[in-house]
Amino acid sequence: MKTPRTASLPPFHTHVIGSLPRPKLVRDLLADRDTIPSDDYTKRLDDMVAFAIHLQEQAGIDVISDGEWRRTQYIKEFLQRVGGCEPVRPFRHQGEDKYTDVIVRPMQADEPVFARDAEFLVAHTDRCTKFGLPSPFLIAIRYWHEDFSKDAYPTLQHFVDHLVDILRAEAEALVQAGIDIVQLDDPALTYFCDRKLIEQGITHDDRLRRDWDIDTQIPEAVAAINRVIDGLEAEVHLHCCHSVYKRQSDVSGDYKPILPRLADLKADRINLEFAYQHTGSVDDLNFLPDHLGVGMGVVDVRNERLQSVEAIEEIAAAGARIIAPERIALNPDCGFAPDAGEPPTIDEAYEKLCRLSAAAERLRTRFANTS
Repeated sequence: MKTPRTASLPPFHTHVIGSLPRPKLVRDLLADRDTIPSDDYTKRLDDMVAFAIHLQEQAGIDVISDGEWRRTQYIKEFLQRVGGCEPVRPFRHQGEDKYTDVIVRPMQADEPVFARDAEFLVAHTDRCTKFGLPSPFLIAIRYWHEDFSKDAYPTLQHFVDHLVDILRAEAEALVQAGIDIVQLDDPALTYFCDRKLIEQGITHDDRLRRDWDIDTQIPEAVAAINRVIDGLEAEVHLHCCHSVYKRQSDVSGDYKPILPRLADLKADRINLEFAYQHTGSVDDLNFLPDHLGVGMGVVDVRNERLQSVEAIEEIAAAGARIIAPERIALNPDCGFAPDAGEPPTIDEAYEKLCRLSAAAERLRTRFANTS
């Protein structure tokens, strides 16, 4: 639901998806957290997170996150805190042999794990705030596996049901902490945009090879998401990116296969990618359900190139020729660094956010008389 604070945001308001690149100091802190006294570790990381908040403010961003600097990765931090996962499943991803975490024991969440992080964010900015949580569908698709997980959760649905309970409690705790926008991150929904993956099983990530059924799985995913977000006293976003790993996407394809299937989604806005090649096409907005706003990804986070302010503006202006400016917010395509070790540099991210803010100002002047 819109709140008085989020309803006052202007057309083309700016927000980050969540993560900012972690400077080496932050990466070192995350790596050493088990060896640093708890109070000392928290104080040092608090100082760093305050810097991430001020960086966004200085860049002119309207909706602020904590940069996700307390997280090693946007999903794994949640799973580390609730427990139950171990890296026992072998897979191959973009030419690298790895082991991925899967659920092997029941999760434990006696109290919300992100509440303190959210309280710190709210206390350190007077702007609207956003906090991201991984979607139940995303976690279930990636982390339940029949060869490893049945002792903990006999079926995928058992896992989803427990995830929904935990994530609902997390979302309610975020609202209680004063967060204005709760975002669920779900790049797994974007798998259905990739025709080669869904129809032919072609992928560079072994984890994505499975039976896909858009007619069954998207309604199930939407139902699970709705159980997490329905009735929250905060604005709710769903973020659907094509994943980022070392400046590459895991999947490709426009959003036309999935947008019409989100008619029952009880969110306020869906954040999509339009700046990077082989992601969204602006004409996808013709398929956007009427009750949803859109966060237009107009800044490319994968390439080092710096788009001009005018180029950023034109992507958004093309969207405003299809749907009303009041339904459009502006964001980078994805989080700048979903994993702590990802590029780019913090300076590159800052410059891109400055240009995003400048484009938003131009757009508000350009469309000032458009209703």
